[in-house]
Parts: sequence; C-alpha cells; structure tokens
Amino acid sequence: MTQEQWGALRKTLCETIGENNYKAWIEPLRYDGLENGVATFGAPTNFVGTYVSQNFGDVMLSQMNALSGGSVRRLHFRVVQGANETSEPTRSAAAVAPATPAAPTSPAVAPAQASSDLLPGAPLDQRFKFDSFVVGKPNELAHAAARRVAEGGRVTFNPLFLHGGVGLGKTHLMHAIAWELRERNPELNVLYLSAEQFMYRFVQALRDRRMMDFKSIFRSVDVLMVDDVQFISGKDSTQEEFFHTFNALVDQNKQVVISADRAPDEIKDLENRIRSRLQSGLVVDLHPTDYELRLGILQTKVEQQMAYNPGVTLQDGVLEFLAHRISTNVRVLEGALTRLFAFASLIGKPVDLGMTQECLTDVLRANERKVSIEEIQRRVAEHYNIRLSDMIGPRRTRAFARPRQVAMYLSKKMTAKSLPEIGRRFGKRDHTTVLHGVNRIEALAKSDAQIAEDLEILRRALEA
Repeated sequence: MTQEQWGALRKTLCETIGENNYKAWIEPLRYDGLENGVATFGAPTNFVGTYVSQNFGDVMLSQMNALSGGSVRRLHFRVVQGANETSEPTRSAAAVAPATPAAPTSPAVAPAQASSDLLPGAPLDQRFKFDSFVVGKPNELAHAAARRVAEGGRVTFNPLFLHGGVGLGKTHLMHAIAWELRERNPELNVLYLSAEQFMYRFVQALRDRRMMDFKSIFRSVDVLMVDDVQFISGKDSTQEEFFHTFNALVDQNKQVVISADRAPDEIKDLENRIRSRLQSGLVVDLHPTDYELRLGILQTKVEQQMAYNPGVTLQDGVLEFLAHRISTNVRVLEGALTRLFAFASLIGKPVDLGMTQECLTDVLRANERKVSIEEIQRRVAEHYNIRLSDMIGPRRTRAFARPRQVAMYLSKKMTAKSLPEIGRRFGKRDHTTVLHGVNRIEALAKSDAQIAEDLEILRRALEA
C-alpha cells in the first residue's frame, strides 16, 4: 500500500462516507506505511484513532485490500503531536470484521483545520443565522448579547445563558453565534453540542477508559456552546464533569454559551455550585413572541416559501390571522405556513382565509388559548388600577363601570361562556346588563382611540 494508493483511496473514502465525515475524521490522518500486513496511521488524538477504527475501520480495510491485492490484515493508529510521536496504540480494526458499529454522527462547528480536536460537535443548520433571525421586543436583548459574543472579542459576561420555552429562538441564536464565529475567524475552535451529547460522550469515555482524551477535547476549545443544559439535571457524574469543564474554560477566559428551557434557579436537581456558576454571567430570558414579532417572522418566511412555490399567491389577511391565532410556538407557526403553501401548490389555488381554516383545523384548535373569565377580570383590574372587588361589585361610578364593561366585552369575545354565565361571574348581574356592556364597548372601540388601544393591549396580554 503506497502513498499514491492511499491518495487515491482517500477520494474513494470521501465518496463512501460523505464529505463531512471525511473532513472531520479521515483528513486529519497521516498514512505512515504498511509493514507485515499492518497499515499504520498517525492521528492527532487517541480519540480520533479510536473513533475511526470503530466506525470506519472495516470500510478502510476492505477498500485498502481491494486496491492493494489483500495485503492489509489490520489497521494501527498512533498519536502524532507535531514532531513528537507516541506509540500508544488505539483499538485496531482486525481483518475479521467486528460487530457493526453505530452509524457515525456528522460533526460540524469548527473549520476543517481544527475539527479533529472538536469531534463531538453537532451539525449546524444553514437556516439558523443572524440574517434570518427576526428581532422584536421579546428577544432583542438575547439577540444583542448573542451578537456581542459572535463578534469574537472579549465580553464582560461569561457565560451567556439563554432560556425560554420551545420555539422561541434559543437554538437559532446558538447556531447563529457558531456560524458567525466560524466565518469571522476560521482558526477559532468552536464546539456546539447538546447537553445530551455531552453526557453521551462522557459515558462513552468512561466506558472506554479514555477520560483524558475527553478532557483534552472539551477543555481545548475557544468557545463551548451547550444546548438544553436542563438534560444533565439529576445526572451526578455528568454534572461533576460539566462543572470542571466549565470552570477550566472560564478560568482560561474561554467563552461559554448555554441554553435551557428555564432559568438556572428553576432547573430541578441541578447542583447548587453549577446553578451559581450559570448565574454568574448574563442570564437572558426569551419571552413569548408578541403579535408584531410573529407577523414579522411570517413575512420573512413567506419570501422563502415564494421562492420554492412561485405559483402560489397569498391573499390579504392570512398572515395577520395566523399571527393572531398561533401565539405559543414559532416552530408551529412556521410549520403551519409551510403546510399552507404545500397545500395551495398541490391543488393550484390561492391561499385565502377559507383555505387556511380548512387546512390548519388541527393546528388552530391545538393553539386555542383557554382564557378564563377570572383571568380577564384580574387583568382588566390591574390595567385600570382598581380593586377586583370593586369591578365585580355593585358600585356604578364611571371609574368602575367602564372597566367592568371592558371585562364583560372581553369575556364574551374570548371565552365560550354564555351571557347569563358571564353575568353570574360579575356579581350575579342579569344577562341584559352584560349585553348592554358588550354593545357599549363595541361602539366605543370605533370612536374612542383610548378604548381601542386598551382592548388591544389587554387582548395581547391575555393571549400571550
């Protein structure tokens, strides 16, 4: 097996295992020659040699023998660090095929030059960059903080901790930071992965007795990004290693970015020392989206959908309807738009409100906000700065009567309760009183800008 044959084989391997796997795992290897049926390779770390042997060894052995006439019996990997080499072997791939290994994950995050030291990384999504992130009031602080980290300079907060519910943009910002850092400085070692992957790699290192490799990989990065850190709660050993990795990086002034579905002090079964460390940086909450932000997201996504479905037309009012009705999850919102365009493209009709309601019946039903009369009363009382007892009590002065009518109006529009039921919740009033209040507010909303604004503010607050 000559160097020329190895060069030809590399091209075949790239086609066989895919470009991403090839760049991350095969490209860093150095072929050192064949002796007594043993093909020796130099690897940057023990972890690389072990991983290649376990996941690609059979393929390499088969293709090498096909090219060299069956002269290779097994593969041997040794660590090469600059000019210094150690002869410590890693697990070899014998001529007799072992059990089929698990399919390798596609590493990403880190340029090709540095990827050999960042092997546990998760792939980045091309869609999740800063230019596709729609900024609004609920997420502007998170966006600004992420931008600051992505600039690659020294920041005053470490770690950056992003938290919020599903579909609010945490993962999008994490990917955007990694992409931006990678583009600004290709030499920077940026590692992005989920907490679940961190735990899996840790367990794998324990099982294979390669903790020194694990520590070396995770503590040699310039930027560590861990998504959904709540998954390590209750995992004592994983938390222990995460804590020491975190400390080592922060002590070296390396940036750490963490995300979770809740604030550090709300993550159950998380060690206090980790919780304290996570709170020592900048903790940013991504709030539920408001109507304007949802509409902005939809308008951005429509441009993308139009590119894929140029024959589809969208009638007025559809985006506003979706932004109003689907308020809890941006992913669901985007999925609904994708479904609409696919449906319209297949049947050859424009997207109108009728089609929207027909096509998205299940989505709209699942996203119906169940607002109670009690919640409406409390919100209205807070908005007008009056006591709840006064609003539902017998007093008829304007200061209490108008908020009462507003609450009745919202109860009629936002709940399925009947007029008699609403009347009973407002101090056992007659249903005709409720109807009068609803009609009065309906009329005032058309002529009184302040009432119209109050209704809009209250409606948004109740739907959030």
